[in-house]
Amino acid sequence: MTRVTTTWTTHGTTSAALRALAAEGATGALSGERGVVYLSAGRVVHVESAFTPDLGTLLTRSGAVEPDGWRAAVDGGGRQHRVGRRLVDSGRLAAGALEVCHLGALFDAAYFVLAHDTRPRRFRPGAVHWLGAVRPVPVDVVVRESRRRRALLERIWPDPDIDIAPLTRAAGADPADLPRRRSRTLTQVDGVRTAADIAAALACRTYHTLVELRRLAAAGLVTAAPPAPVTAGPGPGPGAVAWDDPDTALLRRLRDALEAL
Repeated sequence: MTRVTTTWTTHGTTSAALRALAAEGATGALSGERGVVYLSAGRVVHVESAFTPDLGTLLTRSGAVEPDGWRAAVDGGGRQHRVGRRLVDSGRLAAGALEVCHLGALFDAAYFVLAHDTRPRRFRPGAVHWLGAVRPVPVDVVVRESRRRRALLERIWPDPDIDIAPLTRAAGADPADLPRRRSRTLTQVDGVRTAADIAAALACRTYHTLVELRRLAAAGLVTAAPPAPVTAGPGPGPGAVAWDDPDTALLRRLRDALEAL
């Protein structure tokens, strides 16, 4: 199929463009200021954003999938857009685990794409993501969940710079005085890492990292650092930390609800 790049001019926001594409049953990729939303037959099948770790990073750094196994799935299924299916068929990851992991990564990235809901840049009809469809999600569900997350984060601490800027800790901030998850998050704040870097280092979903970082900011323990070149290393290797996944039950309920639609 020949892919045609179309510039969106009639929709003022990414969410409005997504709703229009959903109504058309469109397949392709919609690019926004902070990421790309992939659609199949009008449903969201994948979202990518530079402000959140991708699915491969979360799976390999958490130890859920060995790095060699991930690379084999990408090499063997990428051109056919079947990386997810390769992971399952090879026995490297259970189908249910892939669905739950994928939903977490999808909603994390969608939060950033829709956080400021600016005008979309372009839509590429027919574009298909190399992962393949895992659990398609209705556009309205993605938009609603992104708004819910934004509202909760704003109630904790109304400074969106915490989500994207390099972060620094306040003098004397002691992780030992904090709950375990918040303490782990604070130890990663070094004046260079962003929320996405910290989430990747901890093999934790970005949204939960944002919640802890905004709580730390509200307590005066973390602030946005002046912009600086990123020089930090890639963080701990695969298996270095346990996968922090407190919303697995919620995602499973969402998956069940999607199946019932």
